Amino acid sequence: MASITVRHNFETAHRVLPLGGKCRNLHGHSWWCEITVAGNVNDKGVLVDFGGLKSGLRAWIDTHLDHGAMLGRDDPLVSALRADGSKVFEFGTESPAGDLDWPTVENVAELLRRVTGSLLSEAGHTDVVCARARVSETFVNAAEVIA
Repeated sequence: MASITVRHNFETAHRVLPLGGKCRNLHGHSWWCEITVAGNVNDKGVLVDFGGLKSGLRAWIDTHLDHGAMLGRDDPLVSALRADGSKVFEFGTESPAGDLDWPTVENVAELLRRVTGSLLSEAGHTDVVCARARVSETFVNAAEVIA
């Protein structure tokens, strides 16, 4: 079994109303993600093509998250920001985060694990899994989901 890891960063605002305190305020981070996929290498010694995985993951993040806001379905800012033409990714409604209610760091890691799993499936990698998704919202705060 082998694994490879790709990294990407994105600038995104979020707020998590149920946490209260500072996290109740809309604020932004320079997020970093490290996505690790694992499985058996093929007869050429390759697990997956780095280029395809990186471009697919980066395209999804750049389209849905980068320079936008991640909010929960019950956040009253969703409609106001959308009405103003801002990019909003809505946890609790948008796939693949339909059952993740708020954009906590843990839920962002789970979201990117799911996105990576879908990208692997779309590329025909039935024997490769997203083994780990680590997301840092600051230099000192991170969460990871391990499959």
